[in-house]
This record gives sequence, structure tokens and C-alpha cells, in this order.
Amino acid sequence: MTSGGRAGDPAGGSRAQGLLVVGDVVTDVVARHRTPLVPGTDTEAAIRTVPGGAGANVACWAACWGHRDVRFLGRVGADAAAWHEENLVRAAVRPHLVVDPDAPTGTVISLVDTGNGTAERTFLTDSGASLRLTTADWSPSLLDGVGWLHLSGYLFFAESSRAAARAALGAARARGVTVSVDPASAGFLARHGTDRFLAWCGGVDVLLPSRDEAELLTGLPGAADAARALSRRFPTVVVTSGRGGAVAARDGEVRVRMPAERVDARDSTGAGDAFTGAFVASRLAGAKLCDAVAEGCGAGARAVSRVGARPAPTVPPDGGGQA
Repeated sequence: MTSGGRAGDPAGGSRAQGLLVVGDVVTDVVARHRTPLVPGTDTEAAIRTVPGGAGANVACWAACWGHRDVRFLGRVGADAAAWHEENLVRAAVRPHLVVDPDAPTGTVISLVDTGNGTAERTFLTDSGASLRLTTADWSPSLLDGVGWLHLSGYLFFAESSRAAARAALGAARARGVTVSVDPASAGFLARHGTDRFLAWCGGVDVLLPSRDEAELLTGLPGAADAARALSRRFPTVVVTSGRGGAVAARDGEVRVRMPAERVDARDSTGAGDAFTGAFVASRLAGAKLCDAVAEGCGAGARAVSRVGARPAPTVPPDGGGQA
């Protein structure tokens, strides 16, 4: 691809069709409980250990949604590197995993309340190696054949990984590659400062916040008003609202309002990642904005109807996969 110009947020992307996701990969411990947590004693729960991480989840959902060239760059500990690589390959994602010599793989404990009808989750997060990505781990050659770069917002919440994310963003801009970011965590946004986060994301083409994140970033109530405000700063903004569906805005105006699909929720972990993966895959395949938002809502509905933050693997354990 020639350097220079901006790809913006294309329907169909630039001629290069690869998707590179740079972000976090962690081990999720999902505990689904039907009764409220009781301090100081036992609460019955169904507990599973599954691969996770917002960035890795986005890559897996994009591949699940039919995109054939999905790559992922992230950092893991030696304790679980082989397991995470295997799971990414089984998801038809090409992994570029950097093994951290000092830190273990990040771990997230996801407490999912299945007794309230929404399967809402609360996270306990140990970022571990995932936010220790460095500029030395980044190479512009990772963008060869790539038409879209997606950055997990978690990267911006640590100095080392933020530098790596900014290096990737700068390289993508130089090549005219579309860049998207999901802010990732309202809690981390509040802690690090919304103005700083918005400055760090300068040059991003597509911002994909949840409603809570969008409201925090703008100080405005409601997904629509927050999306309008953010779209004066970013070319395309898509705000997800769980059961409230999603809205997309450009140039200060809401262009798409999409209702959520109704499903029986089992675990809301990763619903936003599923939306993002399907949305990006659809845009790269040439879908119009409204159709890509609909695809995102469909993926989010599928995500909440299963346990864990990723789709079912597409490649058998002993299948071909990708190297």
C-alpha cells in the first residue's frame, strides 16, 4: 500500500484487507452466580477458566464473522503463552505473542450475576504482562497487507503499552490505514482522566465506546447525545448500550439507530468486543455503516447467549489452523 492519505472509515476499506488488532490477551476466570455475593462465607457459582482479553476477543470475533486475515499482537507470560497461542490459532487468528520474561499472563476474574436477568458482570483485573507491551514489540512491518488497525483501549492505561499503541497509530496514519479504538473501561478512564485519553487517541478514525464510557468522555447523558459530541472529534463514533442497541454518529449527527436483538443472557462478558469484531469485519468487507452496526448487534447478542467472551473455535484442535 502506498503511504500518504487517510483511509478514513471506508466501506470496504483500502485495497489491503488485513485486520491487525493490538491489545490485551488475558486468562478469564468466569464465576456465574445466581444469588447475591455473601461476604465472609460461600456463594455457589459455576466457574470456568477461558481465554480472554478485549483485544484478543475482538480479533476472534472478527475471524468468526468471516474475515480471513486477522492478526493479533499482544504480550503474555510464559505461564500460559502456549495455551493462548493455541486458542488464537483455533479461532483462525494469526498470533504475534511476545512472551514477557518477568510478568505472568494477565488474569481477570469475572463475576457474573445470572439472577438479575441481565447477566451483568463485574471485573477484578490483574493486567500482568498484557499492559507491558513496548515499542520494541512493535514493527511497522506488522501493517503489511493491513487495511484496518484496531487498538484496545486498555493499552492507553499504562505508560509502556501506551507508547506502543501510539507508535502503531502513527505508523498506521503514515500508511493510510483506518484506525479504531474502544475505550475499554469506564473505571480506568475515570482514573486516568478523560481529557488525557481523548488526546492520546488523536488521529483515530473510529471510536467505539460503551454508553458508560461515552457519557464519561463527554459529560453528557444518553448514548445519542454523547455520540453526537464525540463525532465532532472523531470521524465515526459508534456507542453501544447493551439491551439499548447502538447508535452511530458522524459530523455531530446520529446517522444510525439500531435496536439490540433479544436473547436470553447467560454472560455479558465480551459483548462489546463481539460488537467491535463484527463491526470491523463487516466494514472491511464493504458493508455500509448501518449494516455493520446491525452485524455488531448480532454478534453482541450471540456473545451474551454463551459463557465466555469469545465465539466457539472454528479450527479443530488437530486441524490445520494458521501458523
